[in-house]
Amino acid sequence: MKNTAVLLLSTPMPLARKGVVAAISEFLVAHNGSLLHSDDHLDSGRDLFLSRLEWDLEGFDIPISDFDHYFKPLAEPFHIKYHLALTDYRPKVAILVSAYQHCLADLLFRHSTGELACDIVMIISNHPTAKPMADFYRVPFHLLTNPKDKRESEREMLELLGQDVDLIVLARYMQILGPHFVAQYLLRMINIHHSFLPAFIGAKPYHQAFERGVKLIGATSHYVTTALDEGPIIEQDVVRVSHRDTVEDMVGKGRDLERIVLSRAVRWHLENRILVYQNKTVVFV
Repeated sequence: MKNTAVLLLSTPMPLARKGVVAAISEFLVAHNGSLLHSDDHLDSGRDLFLSRLEWDLEGFDIPISDFDHYFKPLAEPFHIKYHLALTDYRPKVAILVSAYQHCLADLLFRHSTGELACDIVMIISNHPTAKPMADFYRVPFHLLTNPKDKRESEREMLELLGQDVDLIVLARYMQILGPHFVAQYLLRMINIHHSFLPAFIGAKPYHQAFERGVKLIGATSHYVTTALDEGPIIEQDVVRVSHRDTVEDMVGKGRDLERIVLSRAVRWHLENRILVYQNKTVVFV
């Protein structure tokens, strides 16, 4: 496990041109911070400068608990919005799943190999079929008591999850979550949608794609918001289909995409590589 810190930040472009990168670099060097990575992006349409910096904490002379106090005098003149994260922290992750288990299986396997640096603390489902897999990977499994009652299920999940969970992954959890539930975990909940958004929002996107005769199908991983399938997009991928493909063929091809796209999004979130702004994301990879 690395002992580094990551700073994700944004600032108005006119202020950035006045030396924000140099000012932050000088700040880190002045406090014995060794800069390891620096990645920037200019969004000219929104007049924003966005950046991800990672530095070694060995010898860094500011206690992390006091970072805001020391950094605030630099941040205020540049109107910097920022988020600080430590790479040696293992986020607590919960997974929600329904009957389809392919994304769950992929996440659990990648976690077992160390690819996903987190602690998967529970799996919650409205179907019992995922329990054997959860038992195999020794992850606590909870079957919702009354899955047909949406309000009661969300209340039950809120009690189970609390506020200690850092990230919730919807691994083909085929229920629309209510606004009260979503509001508790804004930008802490990642969904996989089985289409190339914004095309084919909602239910049965493969059937919609088949009816339209598309030549490409895709999968999209995004943060969950109260607007169905319209949260900030993290990752997408596509595969070619033809007139010979049935709906079942499309579903089979799509499942491979869903696994990969979701696991990438989860890994990038865990590694603090995603900066969200104005319903968009910059992913520093």
